[in-house]
Amino acid sequence: MSSLFSGHILIRNNSDHDELDTEVELSHRLDNRLVLLFFGAGSCPQCQAFAPVLKDFFVRLTDEFYVLRAAQLALVYVSQDPTEEQQDLFLRDMPKKWLFLPFEDDLRRDLGRRFSVQRLPAVVVLKPGGDVLTRDATEEIQRLGPTCFANWLEAAEVLDRSFLQPEDLDDPAPRSLTEPLRRRKYRVDPAVPGSRGSREKGGPGAESGVGRLF
Repeated sequence: MSSLFSGHILIRNNSDHDELDTEVELSHRLDNRLVLLFFGAGSCPQCQAFAPVLKDFFVRLTDEFYVLRAAQLALVYVSQDPTEEQQDLFLRDMPKKWLFLPFEDDLRRDLGRRFSVQRLPAVVVLKPGGDVLTRDATEEIQRLGPTCFANWLEAAEVLDRSFLQPEDLDDPAPRSLTEPLRRRKYRVDPAVPGSRGSREKGGPGAESGVGRLF
C-alpha cells in the first residue's frame, strides 16, 4: 500500500506535523492495513456535515479509549481545498492519527482522477494490496458506523489473506454464513481511470455532492 505514495511525503495531523518521508515510515503506517482515502474540502457543506461522522468512525476503531487494540486502519485526507489555509482549518479538529498530503503536492489531484472521484465527500476503501474494496463508502459509514469495518475486513480476508499470520493459513477459521454475500458486494475493483462509481449511476448520495471535480 505504501507504494501508492512512494516518492511523496505524508504528514501526520498532530501538533508537530511530523513528516513521513521515507519508505520505512510509509510502510509502517500503511502496509497490512485497510486504507481510507478521504476526498473532501472545507468549503464543501456536505464535507463539513460528514466530517464529524467520519471522525467518530475512525476514533472508535483506533483510539485505545474505545478498543483494546487499534484496528488495522489508516486514513489519508486527500484535500480538494482551494487554499492551504482552508485545508489546515478543516484538519484542525480532526484526529491526530490522520495523514494528509502537502498542499503543494499534485498527487492530491492525481489520486482523484485515478480513482474516478466525481463528487465530494468520497471515501475510497483500499485493500492492503492496493485494490479498491469499495469506491465510495460515505453512505455505508453514515448508515452502519464502525460495523462496516468488520465487513470490509472479512471481505479483504476472503480475497486477500495478507491479514493472517503465515501459520494461520493452513487452518483458517470457519467463515461466516454471510461471507458469500460480502464477497459479491466487495469484489476486487482495480483502479482503472475512466471507470464509474455508484454515485455516477444514481446510487445513494448521488445528489449530495458539489459537482464534477476532475
